[in-house]
Amino acid sequence: MTDDTVQVRCTRCKSTFRERARRVQPGYSRQCPNCEVVIFFEESSSDKNVQTALLAGRRLRRVLREADEVKAGAKQAPVYDRSS
Repeated sequence: MTDDTVQVRCTRCKSTFRERARRVQPGYSRQCPNCEVVIFFEESSSDKNVQTALLAGRRLRRVLREADEVKAGAKQAPVYDRSS
């Protein structure tokens, strides 16, 4: 199984923790497990840690989506035309 998490760094306490990439999107908020400050993931945030996490989440979601498409394509059985 692939790792579907991105690393998030808290601006307040500087600790890092992991969060699922599908959750790290604009509009999501998460409490830091160390200092309990709430981190809001918004595109307009001036916090570089938030911007880095959003970008990493976007990239990882794209990679996971492409991997799922490849798997789905490989599972389909070939279709043979027997009419000729």
